[in-house]
Order: sequence, then C-alpha cells, then structure tokens
Amino acid sequence: MTRLFNNPAAFADEALEGFVAAHRRLVRRVPGGVVRATAPAPGQVAVVVGGGSGHYPAFSGLVGQGLAHGAAVGNVFASPSAQQVRQVARAAQTGGGVLMAFGNYAGDVLHFGQAAERLTAEGIPCATLAVTDDVSSAAAGESEKRRGVAGDLAVFKTAAAAAEAGLPLVEVVRLAKLANARTRSFGIAFSGCTLPGADDPLFTVPAGRMAVGLGIHGEPGLAERPVPSADEAAELLVSTLLGELPEGVGSPRGQRAGVILNGLGSVKYEELFVVYRRVARLLAEAGVETVDPEVGELVTSFDMAGVSLTLFWLTDELEPLWTAPADAPAYRKGTVAAPAPSATASADTELAEDAAVPEDAAVPEDFAVPVSSEPSRAAARTALAALGAIETTIRAHADELGRIDAVAGDGDHGIGMRRGSEAAHAAGRRALERGAGVGTLLHHAADAWADRAGGTSGALWGVILRALGTALGDTEPPGAHPVSVGVDAAADGVMRLGKAETGDKTMVDALVPFADALSDAVGGGAPLAAAWDTAATAADAAATATAELLPRLGRARPHAEKSLGTPDAGAVSLALIVRAVHGALAGNSAVDTTPDTTSEATADTTADTTADTTARKG
Repeated sequence: MTRLFNNPAAFADEALEGFVAAHRRLVRRVPGGVVRATAPAPGQVAVVVGGGSGHYPAFSGLVGQGLAHGAAVGNVFASPSAQQVRQVARAAQTGGGVLMAFGNYAGDVLHFGQAAERLTAEGIPCATLAVTDDVSSAAAGESEKRRGVAGDLAVFKTAAAAAEAGLPLVEVVRLAKLANARTRSFGIAFSGCTLPGADDPLFTVPAGRMAVGLGIHGEPGLAERPVPSADEAAELLVSTLLGELPEGVGSPRGQRAGVILNGLGSVKYEELFVVYRRVARLLAEAGVETVDPEVGELVTSFDMAGVSLTLFWLTDELEPLWTAPADAPAYRKGTVAAPAPSATASADTELAEDAAVPEDAAVPEDFAVPVSSEPSRAAARTALAALGAIETTIRAHADELGRIDAVAGDGDHGIGMRRGSEAAHAAGRRALERGAGVGTLLHHAADAWADRAGGTSGALWGVILRALGTALGDTEPPGAHPVSVGVDAAADGVMRLGKAETGDKTMVDALVPFADALSDAVGGGAPLAAAWDTAATAADAAATATAELLPRLGRARPHAEKSLGTPDAGAVSLALIVRAVHGALAGNSAVDTTPDTTSEATADTTADTTADTTARKG
C-alpha cells in the first residue's frame, strides 16, 4: 500500500515537486509537467509524452537527452488535461513540430488530441500517437483498441532518438508508428495496487492464484491461474508473445528484438532477474537474438506485485534508435554529449516551491470580465452556491466513487472528481468576486474543472459546465428554458466528445435521461427547481440501472463481466451532483423562472437544440 502521503488529492503534485527538486540537472518544472533542463536544439522535433501519475518512471522519469523532451503529468491514474499538455508542448518545442505519444486510454486520446488541435491552430505542427502494445486488452484484429503498457518505452525511445538525429516530424512519426506496430506486451500480477489514502487495493487475487492480462492502472486481470514458479511465469510470458508476431515477422527465428521485463511496483529486482534468466533462454531457443534488454521498473502501478514482458521486434532502421544513448532521471544508456543548461532553468529551479503550479492555474488572476446584467449576476450567485454544493457532495462520496470505479476500472474517479469540483468552485468564486455574470462564471469553472481533474471525466464535466454557461450567457434573463437548452447541449457535447451512447455504461446513461426529463418538465410549464427535481430523480434511477449494463467503452470494457451488478461511477457521480444542485436551486430563486420569460434569442437557440435532442432521442 501507499504509506507516505499527505492529502491524497495533492499526492501527484507533491510527488512531481519532489521529483523536480531531486533532478534539477535534467528536468525543470513547467505548468502541466516537466521539460528538459538542458538547452534545446533549435528546429528539432519535440517528443512530448505523458499520462497519469502512479507509473514512475513513466512519464516524468523519461525526460532527458535521447528520450522525451517533455512530459505532461496528470493526477493519479488520470490523463493530464488538454491545457497541461498544451503548456508542456509549448515549453518543449523549438520550431520543428511536436509528436505527442501516450498510452491508448480514452482520457489521454481525448486530451492530447485536443491539445494537438489547439497547437496546430497556433502554428505549431503536431502529431499524436497512442501506444497499443498490450495483447491482452483486445484481439489482434482490433489492435486499435489495445492499451499502452510497458511498450510505451520502446515507442518513446524510438521517436526521441529519431528526433535527436534531426529527422523531420513526418519521419519521426513514421518511425514511431513502425515501433508501435512491432511492439507486443503481456503481464501477470499477484496483487493489486492501493491508491494513496485508500484502505483496500483496486483488486485482490485469492491466495495461490495470479491475475493474467492486467492493466497498469490497477485494472484486474482477464483471468486467474495458479501462482507459477519463476520459470513457469517466464514460459507463459514468452509463449504468449511468440504466439502473436507482428506483420512482417514470419517466424521468430533469425529475428532481433529489444526486450523489456518490467516490474510493476513491488516485485524485487532479484526476482525479475530470476525470471529473465529463463526468458533469455526461451528466446534464444526460439532463435531470437535479444538486443539491449531492459530488466527493472520502467512502467509501474504503485505497489502492484506483478511483471510484464515486452518484445520490440527490430528492423535495420529501428535498432540503432533502440540502442542510441540517452540520459534521463530514470533511464540511462551509453554516453550523450554534455549539453548546456537551459537559459530559463536557473530561474525555474531555485526552489522547488517556486516551480510548483497553483491549483487554479487554468484561470488567470487578472481576467477581463464581460459586461453582465444584474439578473445574470444574481444567477451567478446561485451557480456558485450550486458549485459549492457539488464540491461538498463529491468530497463526502469520493471514497465510494473510487470503490465503484475500482470494480472494473482504475479507481481514480473519486479523486479526480474531488479535484475538479474543488477547482471549479474556487474559479467560480473568483469570477463572482470580479462581477462576472453566470455565463462567464460557468465558463471559468468549466476550464478549472477540466484542467485540475484531467482524465475523461474532467474533460466531460468541462463540456457540461461550458454548455450551461453558453446557454445562459451574461446578459439575457436566466430562465428554465435556457437551463434546459444548456443541459441538452451538454448531453450532445458529452456524447460527441466521449463517443458514447446510452447503453455503453457511462455517464451518458444518466445524463441523457436527466436532460430528457428536464426538457419535458420545462416544456410542460414547470419552474426550474421543480423540473430539476423531477429530472434528478430520473438521473438517480438511470444511474442505479447501469448496474445491469455491460461496459462497451473505456478501461472497464475488457472486464465487462466483473462490472455486472455495480453501477457506473460516472453515472453515479452525475446523479449525486444534479441532486446537490437541486438543493441550491430550491434555496435561491434567481434562475427559477418559468418558460414564458425566455428571450427571443434564447428561444431560437432552444429550437436549434430541440432538433438535436429529438435526433438524440430518435
């Protein structure tokens, strides 16, 4: 278990602060993560990697000469936000474009993709690559659905070495894709990991048994088998990977491969060497020549007791990239030329505290407040009360949300929702203090939630709050119709961004019934508080009903049967939130108006959104 921590919600930030303090020669802190502390090469492609905390040395430990130029670091087991990724990429790039590489998880794909779009629009060429090396997470014919695990290192190393050699972005991307296509990983575990502040591990394995095909976010394995001897474990790992060779590798005999035997957190190095002893023999017997094998902790999962094996099938152009020198805090190979320190490094690293990023970094202290009407400012006070109620509710239920999420996922939902709701409330308070209307307040809260929480849920709650803020605006009289319009737009935006539909066992299964019930009640003439009460009841029933669904998306998908009987954490948190918001609405009438007060402009928007809602229902 994780024994040394302060506030669990601050664990990732404090760990990164200490990491930078310990490795100032190699890395420096920037908003969102870390970049190299050495002088960049002008015009070189920047390789930016990243993902959630809890996997050290991935991802921050792989920043340095010959490896990544920067790493965006999210909360525990949660992807960094698009804003974090964008900030790290901007700090790392030197004019040659950016390749963003990350594990194939929904939140990472979403946030890195959004960041790449924004940077490209700003004139910085960007490409993204999701690593898909885990053979246990999807069939060979669905490799695009596979997770990225310890094979991340092979892809990151290839891309970074190609960039270091001065190749252009298009070539760096081509070689990284080739490395990804020729990398396969498979893992086993004997116990799950325990997140900071949690009482229990994310999964347990009965005595004398092991989980087969686990993920690096504490996801349980796909099957269980008796605990093997070290040699038997090696035989299972090798036979599984030799059973699926990449396209172009007709037979293992005569092939050369980079090998990674990875400890997932609490398997000792001596144990890994005992296993690797047999792995090396088996590969040699199969005719595989190993090249620069790596044995140790390279992609971990806190204190998970487990190991994974990665085979990186080399080609003539990939091999020199795999063997090229590198010097990063957690990975060294060969000798790199001594680089000059970055001109900005000294100012950034005088004190670790100076490099820390404030929780409210997503919202500038001095921002322009658009003109707003008094009714809108009154509605902003109600919105702030709602955000406060959300924060209180999430804090009270964070542990339970994490427990629900851990049944078939990674258990980070409670921590992420707590960070997001706290940041949104704080941002809303600052906006209100500056005289913001309800639209501006909700937009600032949306950005703060998405940035602070990270992960898929962070992005989606950012979409929800922004849609509400856009519908309400800062000048029109707030009313039940604009709120209903905003909720409909939020549901459409969440489904579009998250690519989820009802029945997938996600937040959408509670959000759509909530939006539909609210629209029907408001259309029937109910004031907002009463309509919201009706819709919150519908959301609660829908969230409960997700217990009978099998997940079709996200990290829980490979563990669908395990989640049967447990509701979706995202749907449950949404139901809790909308019920908490009802309390704020019932206690304040600032936006509790009936539909006939809706402005003509809002009515036009309502008509447009009604068409989208009708299509959704259909």
